[in-house]
Amino acid sequence: MSISVLIIDDSEVIRERIIKALKPINIFDRYIEAEDGLDGFKQLLSGPVELVLCDLEMPRIDGFKFLSMIKARPELQDVPVIMLTGVGDRVRKIKGLEMGASDYVTKPFDPEELVARVKIHLKIKQLQDSLRYSNNLLLEISNTDYLTGMFNRRYLMKELEKEFQRSARKESDMSLIILDIDLFKRVNDTFGHLQGDIVLQKVANQLQKELRGYDVAARYGGEEFIAILPDTALSEASFVAERIRLSVQSLMFSGELLPLTITASLGVAGIKHPECGSIDDLIKLADDALYRAKSSGRNRVVSAE
Repeated sequence: MSISVLIIDDSEVIRERIIKALKPINIFDRYIEAEDGLDGFKQLLSGPVELVLCDLEMPRIDGFKFLSMIKARPELQDVPVIMLTGVGDRVRKIKGLEMGASDYVTKPFDPEELVARVKIHLKIKQLQDSLRYSNNLLLEISNTDYLTGMFNRRYLMKELEKEFQRSARKESDMSLIILDIDLFKRVNDTFGHLQGDIVLQKVANQLQKELRGYDVAARYGGEEFIAILPDTALSEASFVAERIRLSVQSLMFSGELLPLTITASLGVAGIKHPECGSIDDLIKLADDALYRAKSSGRNRVVSAE
């Protein structure tokens, strides 16, 4: 990956001196130059930059305005900015640090000091990026079902709580679909649990294909899956559930599972049902509808009317 540094200074001589100081350390692949804060900000928006060296005294937009523009853009706030300041400019240095600058270098700068400060802040950024990646990975793991790659029950309940409250507040529709693979125990008994896992994965993938981008689907447990459909009336959700049922029924398998045909039963419930006063009520209504679908012959959709 290309590593870039953005150098913002209205003096071409200063920019050349900075590049000359940095090139021997062989850290940066690209040296991007800008004559003022406005040009620098445009350059920053046009592509990834690992570090910025920015003068405070510039025409049009100075360093302080540049820092305030970065502060207003969340995606840029992790880019370290080292200010270039004049000798004895204590008040302006403090102001720059308070506005979000990472550090400062006094002009005329010592090339070795400049290099040392650049290395330090690049290292800090790398550590922060690594920590952020690890935290995001841990969050993803904690919210994901290991087998199917879908959201897990923990994440589902959190999203269901949020959507339930939003729908109740706005008096808008929301529906819930519970899907259960019919006679799944027979699949495990006949083909083994490893092949059963493949069936679960294919059903999970098929379910997600039939949903919108903002719907939330999760593995509820075992061979049960739940889908949250925001802003969706019961009749619309029942139509989606029927489409899912047909999609699951049409699944084709290969290898050991070649002769297998599976079906699913689905229960659907909406937040505007007269007996729905809580999340637990909504789940129970959908679960009761699923039970009726199972007991009336399987491979069908039943709604909590």
